[in-house]
Amino acid sequence: MFVRGKVWKFGDDINTDLIIPGKYLELGNDEVSDFAMSGIDPDFTKKIKIGDVIVAGKNFGSGSSRETAPIAIKGSGIACVIAESFSRIFFRNAINIGLPIAEIKNTSAIRTGEMIEVYIEEGKVICESGEIYESSKIAEDILLILQSGGLMPYILKHNKGE
Repeated sequence: MFVRGKVWKFGDDINTDLIIPGKYLELGNDEVSDFAMSGIDPDFTKKIKIGDVIVAGKNFGSGSSRETAPIAIKGSGIACVIAESFSRIFFRNAINIGLPIAEIKNTSAIRTGEMIEVYIEEGKVICESGEIYESSKIAEDILLILQSGGLMPYILKHNKGE
């Protein structure tokens, strides 16, 4: 998997209420995407382009276990989220819905607006500035789920005839 997009940078402790405020949770998956990251930047989805990348600090996706948070991010057109660390439930929800994520040790030098390339299988992130980061390797079974577009497409693909 390869992603190339413009960076949108956020800090530490971006919780699910900031990713998708509770007042939008009753919307369907298609509509909720219009409000991704609106707890921080109400105009976020008007500024991004399909294929852009969110980069954040520590503890991205903390808070409630709402699957709506990664659904909103993916539906908005964001192709990947990179952070120093993810809450475990956000990590699992992102994989389950097919949103690529990558953990790197330090995101402080990455800036909003620069282009970034993410090589999920290789565990490598390359910034326009020339900086190269190693990301945590994703286990083979998780990679297969991502390549299938999420857990349900993976199950449907691998359980045909059973």
